[in-house]
Amino acid sequence: MQTKPFRIGTRGSPLALAQAHETRSRLMAAHGLPEDMFEIVVLSTKGDRITDRSLALIGGKGLFTEEIEAQLSSGELDFAVHSSKDMPTKLPEGLHLSAYLPREDIRDAFIGRTAQRLLDLPQGATVGSASLRRQALIRRLRPDINVIVFRGQVDTRLGKLAAGEADATLLAYAGLKRLGKLDVPTELLDPVSFPPAPAQGAICIESRVDDDRINGLLSAIDDRATRAAVSCERGFLATLDGSCRTPIAGYATVEGDHLQFRGMILTPDGSQFHEIETSGPADNAAKLGETAGQAIRAKAGAGFFESWG
Repeated sequence: MQTKPFRIGTRGSPLALAQAHETRSRLMAAHGLPEDMFEIVVLSTKGDRITDRSLALIGGKGLFTEEIEAQLSSGELDFAVHSSKDMPTKLPEGLHLSAYLPREDIRDAFIGRTAQRLLDLPQGATVGSASLRRQALIRRLRPDINVIVFRGQVDTRLGKLAAGEADATLLAYAGLKRLGKLDVPTELLDPVSFPPAPAQGAICIESRVDDDRINGLLSAIDDRATRAAVSCERGFLATLDGSCRTPIAGYATVEGDHLQFRGMILTPDGSQFHEIETSGPADNAAKLGETAGQAIRAKAGAGFFESWG
């Protein structure tokens, strides 16, 4: 019988806290537990502290998880809640992604200050984004646009936009929805022409592989369709690179036992890109993603990847 609260690790941004609260609420409902049986432990990560440079320059995705995973491995935390797209494809020894919450909207939201739609921006407009994928996709559609680095929490980026530092920015629609900012987007971008980051819109929970008690607790809220889709996308990502240094997009959809996947890789300037589609059984999700990654790598040829160096 558990007598002390379960300790949930999270970053301290409003979005990270909203995700931790959603996880706590689902666990309370699934197990009939009171709120005081869960303690949300806020940790500062290197990725949160360094906001003046792109992730590609300071070390990639692990910067948002390192401190949290250290406490998870040591037993100071029982489990941790993350945005799935922030997770490196290789986790520390002894840790795994043990549950996924039902996925939110996968699309990117365009927030325009001088135009309502990306394609309506004036010639030479400035768009702020720290994501290499978004930067490449913007340049693919609008080579004339000047892209600058926008990092920081959602409100920080929106504040920079309001101050006139850019004509527009892009954010994940899932995050805006979780923060109740439904009135912020001026356009929702089509995932076919502007595909999302792998795992975008999905909340994952990380725990110790050998902690059967915690893994049993979390299994009650694991969403099978989200797990399959994200496993496919992470398989694609891992085969190609999986860091924040490369423009990679992709998303899977699951209907019943069937999975459909679309992936894209781009050069950073958006001038070249390759797409791939595949489908198969959802219980073979990770392998489908890996195979798609291998196929698109062969299709692009070695020269394509020189720009990723």
